[in-house]
Amino acid sequence: MVRFTPSRAIVGLPFSVSDKLYNCAAVLHRGKLLGIVPKIFLPDYKGLDEKRWFVSGSEICNDLYEIKFIDHTVPFGKLLFRNDQYDITMGVEIAEDLCSIIPPSSYLALRGANIIANPSASSESVGKAQYRKKLVEQQSARCNCGYIYAEAGVFESTTDMVFGGHCLIAENGVILKESERFQRKSSIIYSEIDIERLAHERRSNLNLSGDYKYDLDKKYRIIEFNFIKNFVISSNNLERNIEQHPFIPSDPFTRNECCKEIFHIQTASLAKRLEHTGSRKAVIGISGGLDSTLALLVTAKTFDLLGISRKNIEAVTMPGFGTTDLTYTNAMKLMKALNVSVREIDIKPACLQHMKDLGLDPNEHDITYENLQARERTQILMDLANKIGGLVVGTGDLSELALGWATYNGDHMSMYSVNCGVPKTLVKIMVKWVADNLSDDITKKILYNIIDTPISPELLPPDKHGSISQKTEDTLGPYELHDFFLFYSVGYGMTPKKILFLANTAFKGKYDSDTIKKWLKYFYKRFF
Repeated sequence: MVRFTPSRAIVGLPFSVSDKLYNCAAVLHRGKLLGIVPKIFLPDYKGLDEKRWFVSGSEICNDLYEIKFIDHTVPFGKLLFRNDQYDITMGVEIAEDLCSIIPPSSYLALRGANIIANPSASSESVGKAQYRKKLVEQQSARCNCGYIYAEAGVFESTTDMVFGGHCLIAENGVILKESERFQRKSSIIYSEIDIERLAHERRSNLNLSGDYKYDLDKKYRIIEFNFIKNFVISSNNLERNIEQHPFIPSDPFTRNECCKEIFHIQTASLAKRLEHTGSRKAVIGISGGLDSTLALLVTAKTFDLLGISRKNIEAVTMPGFGTTDLTYTNAMKLMKALNVSVREIDIKPACLQHMKDLGLDPNEHDITYENLQARERTQILMDLANKIGGLVVGTGDLSELALGWATYNGDHMSMYSVNCGVPKTLVKIMVKWVADNLSDDITKKILYNIIDTPISPELLPPDKHGSISQKTEDTLGPYELHDFFLFYSVGYGMTPKKILFLANTAFKGKYDSDTIKKWLKYFYKRFF
């Protein structure tokens, strides 16, 4: 079978060298035996007595680099299998090697292995599968690598041991695919491992290029191999799942824990800033939109943690030319529900005076018309903060900052921004989390009303029905797309071509390719 497949196969076998028996893995490719790797750590506990039969390969690997196998000279010992075309370097460890304090895969990763394969005959017991899964997750994360784990199947069970055929494919701490155990038939799982993404992570993780002097004596031999054809992956045959909202965990429990952690980080960081500056007052502009809502919720909780009255929070709503009854009402209700000090300052007279001073036509709704409102609001907040000795808490989120969707010297400025690391898609989830977990019924209802309100800077007049006329996503594009682009471009250094491919896969059936490409180009135009 191996002779006619472009894939590599790894087969476990006992192998005798100098009258000693070793538990080994043979790596085969296109009918050729590339090398044999011996197991290092042999279990001898809880009914496992591997040392009764085998010898550890730790010593022989330092002395022997080749062996004779059926009239062929075959590489043996510490081996790395390298393919330059796809930048793949694979290392092999066997079963219990993974459970050791410093697994062989750690040394393999330090020497460039970005994929670790582990053929295993790990028996089943209650809770062991979850333990095994955690080991694979953690080791793939620790080594910034792909990890392929394949366990003996049920038909290899003995009188004393049961095997479940547990197979796992992990990438940098994430399980991509997992088989169902105890199948009474052969099973196989597939997934892609993103080598480019792993390479980006490794360039960022200096631990993998650190000074590990204790391992300088370990020499590894590199075995080159080639594929017989080029592999082309399309969005139609991609095995791994690409989430539409990568900033938001899809699992409800994980999402809840993530929101809880983010909220704690926000409050802890603001608390530290207030303590460091000695300030016991804060000023924050409230529009009735998502960003200012989350910032006010964070600020209120922070003051609770510090034992400071919420009345020391000066929450200011500043109606302008585009303010609607809906957002104004939401803002007023929220401030009162959170029991903060409420101020209302109408910016229209000041803005009209400013236009008059500059000779501007108030009926010309251009970029100056919009930005002067944002700058007027920021001036009010800054001056008020100076007067009371407080900090202006910024409300802008990560997506707005990445896209430059803020007014220079306006709302992009503050004395401390609590949302600057939270993307827009996650802001909505965060507000919902606070509503569901930290709010009374009245506040919860207000927060849900805010969640249902269209995203808008409200710098242009309402429509004839008094509703929001300026909707951000009509101009900027869907935030879920921009957050997707942001996640992969900044987070993993991916090329526009690759991001487009992933977006087409993730949003298939929701946006066509031309629409995604349009907003991707717009993302890069605004980002740079």
